[in-house]
Amino acid sequence: MRVPLSWLGEFVDLEPGTTPEEVHAALVSVGLEEEDIHTFDLSGPIVVGQVLSFVEEPQSNGKTIRWCQVRVAPEGQKAADGGADVRGIVCGARNFFEGDKVVVTLPGSVLPGPFPIAARKTYGHVSDGMIASARELGLGEDHDGILRLTTLGLDPEVGADAVALLGLDDAAVEVNVTPDRGYAFSVRGIAREYSHATGAAFRDPADAVAVAVGDHPSGFRVTIDDDAPLRGNVGASVFVTRVVRDVDGSRPTPAWMIARLKLAGIRSISLIVDITNYVMLELGQPIHGYDLDRLSGGIVVRRATPGETLVTLDDQTRKLDPEDLVIADDSGAIGLAGVMGGASTEIRAETRNVLIEAANFDPVSIARTARRHKLPSEASKRFERGVDPQVAVAAAARVVQLLEQLAGGRPDELGSLLDASVTAEPIGLPEGYIASLIGVAFSDDEVRGALAEIGGTVTETAGGLLVAPPTWRPDLRDKSDLAEEVARIVGYDRIPSVLPVAPPGRGLSREQRLRRAVAQTLADNGATEVLSFPFVEEAQNDLFGSAEPGGRVPAVRLANPLDATAPYLRVSLLPGLLDVAKRNLARGLVDLRVYELGTVFRPAEGSLGSETLPPGAALPGADVLAGLNAGIPAQPRYVAGLVVGDVVGKQPGVPAVAAGLADALDMVRQTAAAVGVTVDVEQSSHQALHPGRTAQLVALGADGSHTPVGVAGELLPALAHELDLPRVVAVFELDLDALVSVAPADVVAGVIAGFPAATQDLSLVVGAEVPAGEVLRAVREGAGPLLEGIHLVDDYRGAGIPEGRKSLTFALRFRADDRTLTAAEATEAKLAGSARAGDLFGATIRE
Repeated sequence: MRVPLSWLGEFVDLEPGTTPEEVHAALVSVGLEEEDIHTFDLSGPIVVGQVLSFVEEPQSNGKTIRWCQVRVAPEGQKAADGGADVRGIVCGARNFFEGDKVVVTLPGSVLPGPFPIAARKTYGHVSDGMIASARELGLGEDHDGILRLTTLGLDPEVGADAVALLGLDDAAVEVNVTPDRGYAFSVRGIAREYSHATGAAFRDPADAVAVAVGDHPSGFRVTIDDDAPLRGNVGASVFVTRVVRDVDGSRPTPAWMIARLKLAGIRSISLIVDITNYVMLELGQPIHGYDLDRLSGGIVVRRATPGETLVTLDDQTRKLDPEDLVIADDSGAIGLAGVMGGASTEIRAETRNVLIEAANFDPVSIARTARRHKLPSEASKRFERGVDPQVAVAAAARVVQLLEQLAGGRPDELGSLLDASVTAEPIGLPEGYIASLIGVAFSDDEVRGALAEIGGTVTETAGGLLVAPPTWRPDLRDKSDLAEEVARIVGYDRIPSVLPVAPPGRGLSREQRLRRAVAQTLADNGATEVLSFPFVEEAQNDLFGSAEPGGRVPAVRLANPLDATAPYLRVSLLPGLLDVAKRNLARGLVDLRVYELGTVFRPAEGSLGSETLPPGAALPGADVLAGLNAGIPAQPRYVAGLVVGDVVGKQPGVPAVAAGLADALDMVRQTAAAVGVTVDVEQSSHQALHPGRTAQLVALGADGSHTPVGVAGELLPALAHELDLPRVVAVFELDLDALVSVAPADVVAGVIAGFPAATQDLSLVVGAEVPAGEVLRAVREGAGPLLEGIHLVDDYRGAGIPEGRKSLTFALRFRADDRTLTAAEATEAKLAGSARAGDLFGATIRE
């Protein structure tokens, strides 16, 4: 909302010299948000001039200019810039005559742009200034010719200050109005708020007009016939009409009104339309004017009929919805109620008799119509937020007053007044409630004073107050709203700024600490964290969400996706990481080690719930809430990583080391170590990963449990080629929530051994089809507690090994906590591990 200061000053006392910045500061103190300051951006000597004579001079470029002699100061006196009283000025416009009074920008002035004015030679003359058009002055978009002051009904003295004459020395403050405070979409509302902030006297413009007009006319037929009210609310609760006859629409809009409308962000159209817009800005009541002679009979407010159409003021033919609220006469629909009028009854230059409408429409109905037709307007913006139902009569009277004063109109006895508005129920405010909610003790006088200041009617009751909110505050509905108003009016500075103290033992939860430890560990080991969009294609979900080819994965489809090609929520983090890799590779970053922590969306089959949401204004029942909750998919947190390119770059004397599955498994072990869990690797398969180079990841719990938590492998080469990625792309993905669930309560460092280790190697010959990981687990199980560490160092298949067999060599490390192990003890444990592998897989010790 933009409010010119001169207009604001009519309804609230402004101290002389008050700046826009000071007004902004005052409004911010009562909860409004400052946006901007608007001016006409004019400076320097800009005066009223009179054209004494001119000579038309055709030019070689086909243009004809006028060499003008213009008086810019009373005869014999110096001009505002200290120069002569008559100036020679070159002008390209041809819409003025000798004797016309115009606006002259003298050298040294600056017009919006900025466009500095100086004496300069052009078309063979030195033009000592410029005759300005309305657009050059910022008053409008008319640039067909210069501004003739007679068209504005002005006949000022030559040499007078044109800036003050046209109201161009005004400024407007712009504030952001939140949806719950629709009353602030008017100069009346902002003036009231400024009064709250500063204590300056407020003069309600609605009261002033109501006193001036007397009784309301009657006799014009208006019918409210809403047979399908939305949520039980009839489309119109107030409908006021007034008639003004013999209006002269050809009269110019006064300069002061044009300037105020311009600063408020509305362009001048015609006198009658400008008056309706002016009153809307002043009182917050949208006004619509009809050409009375084009109306057929009375007015009916009803819902549109199926198939009905309407040509609106923007010359668009709109197909109406049966839910649309329309204004109709005997000929049919003539306007979209509260949104935009129809072309058939619009105000034209020849309009002489005007019907004025000031109504109060249901906010929900207006909001739906405006959105359905993509037709936001200044009127709908106000009706959506709620308009004071008691201001309609005053607003209509104010329009009549201005049409009489400025357009020569004659108020008629014809009109109507329908008022079915409902008075808001008083709100109980228990004693001590405000202090308990806000945390600040307010005195009884402060509470009663603040509530009375916002327009409430306060009544003492046993145990508290009963407050009837004012008609312009439909947002005040319960006691918490009243508490907020008291805090706002008395001053937010009364609320101390105190940092809350966390109770002992609180802070990050165990799960949060472990997740952060995982992210920090991966970053410390050289990986870069990324964030990808959670929106994917259906094929990507099916490919990475199911291990088996052709598997379909339940997924959440968005009703209004950002990208129509990716309308599903992800069930895996890997599609996003592959997109990140593709993007970076395309930009020349070929060596990548990245990871992502994020949620995936895993709905159960058939559990997506209802596609119909309950209405926002109605409290849903327990069964509705249960249905909605049942439709929310599981959203576990995953961690995934990707390695591509070289993990060690080529250097002098050192060859490059390419990334592979081992690097992805290293990231898995780092993740597991960060939460204190051991992860085993088992041979597996996945439709998106390389056969034989895919591993299932199994978390070993302290209780001996084995929990599958993810997968690692190298991307299928054909898939990598399809995605324009290198042949080898190593990835992993872990269910981080599952991993954390099997983690010990506390991650503690192991005891530093005080005795030396005994190391031995063990080479076992097994069937080629036996996974090395299973043999490793068997050896570890058989060797017992003395085995401190084991890892595979060789997988040999060749000479000396029978066909269909392979030799697996493991490096073993043994240690005891209380003594130095002998070689015999270590060998005994090793042979026990070998025996266990032999029992399970027929393993034999390689000779």
